[in-house]
Amino acid sequence: MYTLGINAAYHDSSACLVRDGVVVAASEDERFTHIKHAKRPVPFSTWELPFHAIDDCLKHAGITLAEVDHVAYSYDPHLLLGRHARDATITLPLEPSAHPRPAEWEAAWDPLFLSSIVNAPRQLADGAPHHLRDRFRGVRPDGPFRWHFVAHHLAHAASAFHVSPFEEAAVMTLDGRGEKATTGYAVGRGSDLEWLGQVHMPHSLGLLYEDVTDYLGFLRSSDEYKVMALASYGKPRYASEFRKMIRLGDGGDYAIEPTRLEERFGPARRRGGPLEARHFDIAHSLQAVLEETVVELSRWLHAASGCGDLCMAGGVALNCVMNARVRDRGPFRRVWIQPAAGDAGTSLGAAVWVDAKERGDGTRPYTMDHAYLGPSYGDDEIEAFLKWSKLPYRRLHDVAGQTAEILARDEVIGWFQGRMEFGPRALGSRSILASPIHPEMQARLNEIKDREDFRPVAPVVLEEAASEWFDGAGVSPFMLFIHDVRPDKADRIPAVRHTDGTARIQTVNRAQHPLYYDLIKAFAARTGVPVLVNTSFNTRGEPIVCTPRDAVESFWTSPLDALVIGSFLLEKRRTEA
Repeated sequence: MYTLGINAAYHDSSACLVRDGVVVAASEDERFTHIKHAKRPVPFSTWELPFHAIDDCLKHAGITLAEVDHVAYSYDPHLLLGRHARDATITLPLEPSAHPRPAEWEAAWDPLFLSSIVNAPRQLADGAPHHLRDRFRGVRPDGPFRWHFVAHHLAHAASAFHVSPFEEAAVMTLDGRGEKATTGYAVGRGSDLEWLGQVHMPHSLGLLYEDVTDYLGFLRSSDEYKVMALASYGKPRYASEFRKMIRLGDGGDYAIEPTRLEERFGPARRRGGPLEARHFDIAHSLQAVLEETVVELSRWLHAASGCGDLCMAGGVALNCVMNARVRDRGPFRRVWIQPAAGDAGTSLGAAVWVDAKERGDGTRPYTMDHAYLGPSYGDDEIEAFLKWSKLPYRRLHDVAGQTAEILARDEVIGWFQGRMEFGPRALGSRSILASPIHPEMQARLNEIKDREDFRPVAPVVLEEAASEWFDGAGVSPFMLFIHDVRPDKADRIPAVRHTDGTARIQTVNRAQHPLYYDLIKAFAARTGVPVLVNTSFNTRGEPIVCTPRDAVESFWTSPLDALVIGSFLLEKRRTEA
């Protein structure tokens, strides 16, 4: 039985294919379209489906859409329309935002937004781009697959629990918004979820973080991770103001007061404008109060659920500093977070939820111990492209060893190997890699990627060596938690040590990614350091590279020193001054 999951309502459009409980493939549409986050989260973009990601998932399984048994869409419009929506009509002025908001809607564009979602089965049947049509032939809006709308936060919760290593766990979902919910609490047992409560619009920790992101001159629903990085440079000067905005209630409830950011903090920063001390302090204060709020919510959930373990998902769960506070200061024994915790992961959650319900045997045969679920390209395909493009290259006889030699010379490489990662983090398949031994490497990488100076870079470390280099580190394959760099090791890996002494680590073992593991092992043999800098293989404003062509174009249009793509090496000629 094949179940196709689709996320398309807001942003980070994606697809996931599940076969009899096992995730076969998962991809984000941005990787194929080169539009970061696939689309902006505006109501009139909701009709766009992730056809390229769907095509990739089906191609990996060797099937067409007509062979899919179930389609699970990670948003349920009936939670807003009511169950008698079949005969409903919508009225939309020619210029919706120029008219007063209708009393029955939260926003003037909501009728168009919901109509696009209700009509998603028709769009899937008829809307595929011409060059992808063959894989979408032979279907109608009513099948042969069965269509399922899955509530947004249910999809988040299933994406966290159903692929986790736990048989029983509490589940917390935190994002900007779903249909109505912004936060959810559940207990997962076996293949089921029991809901304990929800927080509804307009009260949203995710939207509060988005508001501050916009106020600080960054792009909302996109640049929140920059605010998290900015926070470590500031002080909690405005923490009391944010505590006034967030009122904790009983039973996991909370309310967000009107933010009035300019009234509280002064004029908003213009995009690209100078960063002042108050901007750092606002980011720090927001981050600190978010952390203490979520820790308090986790304490309530621990008591209400009676569970020792916690699963988290939703865009807020991509905040690795907050996750570490929940891990270290919260009551749970273990915290597990799915790597595509944002909206991209809801395609996975919707698919595994519907699959579990349709199989009905209570089993969960799949555990997500890696994120390598996207497309891959073999040496024959890579070499054919390199020959066609008339680029100079050579084949490596020892990819790990020869690449380690390049990295030990302090050169920066693009690294393109195996199946692509699912989620926002590059985890060793589409990465830029460098030595962490010299402190100037962070600034050099930010210059290569055209990133802001305050942005940190992250380390990947051999799983068995993690605790020797980072305090309390265990298995952490998805770069979703921070750890303090051990004081006795700090001077040996200064490039990955953030200003607050922490690092957002990825651990890797040989079963997850053999070549990546062997590379770090080879680097350790040459330097004594089982750590590399790992950052995503892209430049500012671009998604992570996906295809050989993407990798080569990014390599030749940036100051990278070398590209290791499959078994092949491309290098730039050095010019003498």
